[in-house]
Amino acid sequence: MSLQTLINQVQLIQSIDDIPAFKACISDSYDWLENEFSRVDVDSLVLGRAEFVDALLSHAWQLLDLHKETKIALVAVGGYGRGQLQPYSDIDLLLLSPSALSQSQQNTIGQFITFLWDIGLDIGQSVRTIKETVSLARSDVTIATNLVEARLLTGNQDTFLSLNKKLHGRGNWTSKDFFIAKSKEQQIRHSKFKGTSYNLEPNVKESPGCLRDIQNIGWIAKKHFKVMKGTELVERGYFTEQEFEELLECRSNLWRIRFALHLQAQRSENRLLFDYQNDVASRLGYGDDGKASVERMMKSFFRTVRRISELNEMLLQRFGHDVLHIKVKNRVIINPSFEIADGLLATRHDNVFNEPEDILQSLLLIADTPQIEGLHSSVLSQLRLARRKFHSQYYCENSRCRALFIELMQHPNFFGLGWDIMHKHGILQSYLPQWDHIVGMMQFDLFHAYTVDEHTHRLVKNVYQYSQGNSGFPRCSRIVRNLDKPELLYIASIFHDIGKGRNGDHSKLGAQDVAEFCSMHGINDKDAELIAWLVESHLMMSVIAQRRDIYDPDVINEFAGNVRTHNHLNHLYVLTLADIRATNDNLWNDWKATLLRELYLLTQKALDNGLECKVALQDRIDEHQTKAKRLLVNRGVNESQIEQFWKRLTDDYFVRFKPDQIAWHAGVILAAHPMTDDFLLVEANEHTAKSGTELLVYGKDKINLFAQVASVLDSRNCSIHDAQIMKTNDGYVFDSFIVLEQSGDRIDSTSRLTSLKEAVTNQLNKPGEEHQNRRKMSRQMKQLDVPTKVRFYSNQPDQTLVELEALDAPGLLAKVGNLLVEMEFSLRMAKIATIGERAEDLFIISNNEDKALTQNQQVELKKRLSETLD
Repeated sequence: MSLQTLINQVQLIQSIDDIPAFKACISDSYDWLENEFSRVDVDSLVLGRAEFVDALLSHAWQLLDLHKETKIALVAVGGYGRGQLQPYSDIDLLLLSPSALSQSQQNTIGQFITFLWDIGLDIGQSVRTIKETVSLARSDVTIATNLVEARLLTGNQDTFLSLNKKLHGRGNWTSKDFFIAKSKEQQIRHSKFKGTSYNLEPNVKESPGCLRDIQNIGWIAKKHFKVMKGTELVERGYFTEQEFEELLECRSNLWRIRFALHLQAQRSENRLLFDYQNDVASRLGYGDDGKASVERMMKSFFRTVRRISELNEMLLQRFGHDVLHIKVKNRVIINPSFEIADGLLATRHDNVFNEPEDILQSLLLIADTPQIEGLHSSVLSQLRLARRKFHSQYYCENSRCRALFIELMQHPNFFGLGWDIMHKHGILQSYLPQWDHIVGMMQFDLFHAYTVDEHTHRLVKNVYQYSQGNSGFPRCSRIVRNLDKPELLYIASIFHDIGKGRNGDHSKLGAQDVAEFCSMHGINDKDAELIAWLVESHLMMSVIAQRRDIYDPDVINEFAGNVRTHNHLNHLYVLTLADIRATNDNLWNDWKATLLRELYLLTQKALDNGLECKVALQDRIDEHQTKAKRLLVNRGVNESQIEQFWKRLTDDYFVRFKPDQIAWHAGVILAAHPMTDDFLLVEANEHTAKSGTELLVYGKDKINLFAQVASVLDSRNCSIHDAQIMKTNDGYVFDSFIVLEQSGDRIDSTSRLTSLKEAVTNQLNKPGEEHQNRRKMSRQMKQLDVPTKVRFYSNQPDQTLVELEALDAPGLLAKVGNLLVEMEFSLRMAKIATIGERAEDLFIISNNEDKALTQNQQVELKKRLSETLD
């Protein structure tokens, strides 16, 4: 079936009441789009769908005798006004009249709109007079924008021309005001996406560097020049033929993705969600091999986005300077090639980049000149040409470039604006082949919010913020500002994930890459060893902090042995903190900060004591007891009561809890404890743990206590981040949970805390009744596959450490708790870490003889966990 056949089919329908016939035509049009998508260029389909809808609307207009209403015009606005329609895009219409409609006209127009809804078209319509339309356009830039590319479909041409004339008359948007408003609008839109399209589920219409940015270039220029076609803008000198062709090529690339996305979703969906990525990649011809296909598609997408971002920035700047003649107020000549024009680095002649080293030299100039706030369009234009000119080899193969690169790494100001420019405009990609490999590389999980290169860019910016001393992380700031060679930390940061996507341990691959880099760039062996160690070990501190028992002396001693020196520890701490914070803005919280700080301080003391961690822990016990006792005495608690309470607790308790927590525990338990078999205390405190809300459960042990508490909290959208499960020497269970909202925020509502306490108490007072958790799995999580993995560590005779990795599905902890009860294992401690969609939990358990699990018990537990969770 052809487009003309579809149009003929519409025109053969003789009655407006023949709704099934119109619906059949629309259904056939979607079949046509689906069948032709893999065979023809997308531009013809986007234009073709608009042409089909034009024919359908015009025919319906005739059948309803609206052509007899000689003053009314049917006008296409917005994207439809451009004569472009994606498969499920809205069809925006303006029904325009010179004056208010009569009741009869209103009825006929109402019938027309109802008909369009009945046949299944997604329309957005407005019915206005010329005066109303002009008035609204004057006060609302969005309406004014929709009318820039308005197109008459059918009806009275004079009415349409009258509107256009008034829109371009006095009192309406001037070119300058429209330019300023659309530029501000774009800034606000970009900020909603945190200034980047390098998200893992980008919006192909609205994200920075996507279709809306291309449209913005056109709207601003067409408003000023009063033209409809892009080719006319070339004739007016707004952009070159080459730039126009590049915009069209980039637009077609994004149109293909958006078109396939609409077909797959069967609705107007512009977010490239995980749900659709595999199928869209297949439709676009990237293959059917899962992640590899998606990765090829997304790399192409992100490279297109960068080209659009550059063109958008360059052309909008050029429009302001060259077309609107916005004058430069402050011009400072720096050297024969460059000057500063109102804070932007601008060129003074047409050939400033003769060699690759000239590009790096310009970055050094930016680092040396704090007054520079960005790049002028003249620099952007020449930089884009230079990248193409020098594309035959990577800049690092040039010895002069290597010397300049190290000079940039050592410059105290480079990682401000200079680093942003190096990343944003593909300079690092042109310099380093390994970086070129990770540009636009996807990360298929909910832990990482950005592509590999964008994540690394943000990590480096975090380290730079620490060096500025105003980051809100004083310990990191002190460390970075006291480093003799901060460039070593920056180089390690750049390489930490550079080995991803190469079918191996990315930490080891990255360490090999950075060792070669150091050799090539003349970095001495001692410094190169530290950099390579940081790259290879960059995950070690976060893994131990979040997945091991950091109050176990053996764990601390092992970690301290791997770290070896205070210098290594300081570098690794800063890199780890910057890494986690750059991964996903929603995942950093006080809990992670507390874990890393505790591990850092315990390791620091272990190194001070020559790896005698037990000495450091005994000092900690004594200090915590002394401070807690002082707090309790000040609150009027009897010293002998305190001493008696201390005797019921193990040394392990005083290691794990802070003095103010210990004082709170003792205070509420001593005040409430009636020493009966059915005694149960459930209390909450939002102040004792900086990292979250502490929930205390104290009383005689109950079957499935941990599982029941976990299920209740999970069903109420709370997440447990830590659970200390212990028994007092006189047989009472003492469970302390650190709880956060699912979002990672603290629970700061008193009523919310009260409700949680009551829910836990009520559930624990229901003998033998299991809690029903009805929380649903999220949309994104359903698309991800996390196989269950179980690892065992038995370094003590009375307990086994179990590491569990699984999909963080609703009810996970309750299922684990119930299984441990069924197998008659005792849970001593749980440490809960959620890494995006992946739960990485630690459980310390003993068997029914209070000993470590036997080999057979480990095998059985692993088997049953896999059966239960998979």
